[in-house]
Amino acid sequence: MQTRVDIRKDDTVKIITGRGKTIKEGRRVLAVFPTENKVLVEGVKLVKKHVRKNPTKQIKGGIAEQEARIHISNVMIVCPGCHKPTRVGRKDGVRICKRCNDSLDK
Repeated sequence: MQTRVDIRKDDTVKIITGRGKTIKEGRRVLAVFPTENKVLVEGVKLVKKHVRKNPTKQIKGGIAEQEARIHISNVMIVCPGCHKPTRVGRKDGVRICKRCNDSLDK
């Protein structure tokens, strides 16, 4: 079942549980997967992937690091106004910060 997702691409989020909780500053969301309730966050939950060499696409072979998806419940959006992790509310179709009632949309 798909739920409403209040996090969008290029939002700044803070990891609240799991891998990456020790990261102090907010991170940028690279992609959102609403059907799976997961997000891809920059620099969090890095996994190693074995890549085969492909000269036609100029891909060097070896072991590459890339981000893995994490569940939406493990992140909180950071308000650009008060710079704190917050819950998301709605007012007239616009996402707002529950702490300072400031708009989260740019």
